[in-house]
Amino acid sequence: MNDSDFMALALEQAQLAQAAGEVPVGAVVVLDGQVIGAGHNAPITQHDPSAHAEIAALRAAAAHLGNYRLDDCTLYVTLEPCAMCVGAILHARLQRVVFGATEPKTGAAGSVLNLFDQAQLNHHTQVQGGVMADACAAMLQRFFQARRQAQKAELMNNPHAWPVRDDALRNDDADFANLPGYPWAPNYLNDLPSAPGLRLHYLDEGPKSSSITWLCLHGNPAWSYLYRHMMPIWLAAGHRVVAPDLIGFGKSDKLKKDSAHSFTWHRQVLLDFVARMDLNNVVLVVQDWGGILGLTLPMAAPARYQGLLVMNTTLTTAEASLSPGFVAWREMCRTKPDFSVSRLFARGNPQMSEAECAVYDAPFPNKGFRAALRAFPNLVPEFENDDGVAASRQAQAFWRDQWQGRSFMAIGAADPVLGVPVMHDLRAQIRGCPEPMVLPQAGHFVQEHGAQIAQAALQHFTAG
Repeated sequence: MNDSDFMALALEQAQLAQAAGEVPVGAVVVLDGQVIGAGHNAPITQHDPSAHAEIAALRAAAAHLGNYRLDDCTLYVTLEPCAMCVGAILHARLQRVVFGATEPKTGAAGSVLNLFDQAQLNHHTQVQGGVMADACAAMLQRFFQARRQAQKAELMNNPHAWPVRDDALRNDDADFANLPGYPWAPNYLNDLPSAPGLRLHYLDEGPKSSSITWLCLHGNPAWSYLYRHMMPIWLAAGHRVVAPDLIGFGKSDKLKKDSAHSFTWHRQVLLDFVARMDLNNVVLVVQDWGGILGLTLPMAAPARYQGLLVMNTTLTTAEASLSPGFVAWREMCRTKPDFSVSRLFARGNPQMSEAECAVYDAPFPNKGFRAALRAFPNLVPEFENDDGVAASRQAQAFWRDQWQGRSFMAIGAADPVLGVPVMHDLRAQIRGCPEPMVLPQAGHFVQEHGAQIAQAALQHFTAG
């Protein structure tokens, strides 16, 4: 038998390790053409950091000979030995070591260091690498690829185990316990190209084959909870509803730095989300920043969208001065960065219960979670060269000249920031937009009166 024949026997030992869930490394010790010791990796099953294949084979060979000295023996191992195993090999006085695949991270026979090539040592073992290297490496590669796939599948099935990025924070589940009127199960993504590793929360209810998918985008400082009065009506009609939380809001991860937020980045996250979910037959439902960002989405993939439900928002083209109401809001956010979100909702929506208002504080348990609240008022484009102006102007041209779908507008007339005058200006920019539905009692967060809007929009978009 030659070196390849004995390495094949070492590979059989490696298969035993793999079958036990261990890294597939195997070894045999040969004397005078006969195998006198064999072993495979078993540190996990034996709870022993020294239980490498080489150590097991050396122990078996020493027991066979009744001597810890293994003069004239050759060790065949499928992977380049580590420093621990090289030390044992030298102590055993092996004549020769033959290994298969190199180990670029821990190999001590030439890859990271070469402990065999030390002139000061009193024993020198001959070393030969690369015997059946492809077969040895392939077994290891298949093992680690399968393990990575299994770990990925396990993580995908357990989003709570996904690691939190160093530049982000994540809410505890307890922050969202017992949400009134919000019975839907959470869904998460963390593989969007523009936000790798950031966990984005979204609702996805109703059949994916539905003739309408209502894509509901919230604004600042709200989250998908804002659509709880509208979703049941559309779901009862057999439609699909998808409602993501922007990064920094709701159940999605919170970036630590205010400067991490930008118009272009949040827009790209939404574009990636729509593509990742492969949403079609979409009625785009927008309000506040959900519209500032969301109204720039359909021009990137018009075929995905069939309708627009627009409420209390605008296109930020920097062609007109910001409204006095918005300027006042921005100044309030600057001077009182720790303002109570629940109190803000309570002031504008007296019909809401205390428990409902409190839900809007849930995503922001302390100052560290509030970067988006601080950043967003300053992200609204004001001047021609501001981030977002170019995309908003392109969107303006799209809605005016190219939009082919149906539109429906609802206005909370009591909104001091994006109320009737702003919405009438926006309506003039949307091709074919009919007379709006005006709710005199509704303010900025018009979705808190959303049931009647949802019913009217359902009739509008399903009419023959």
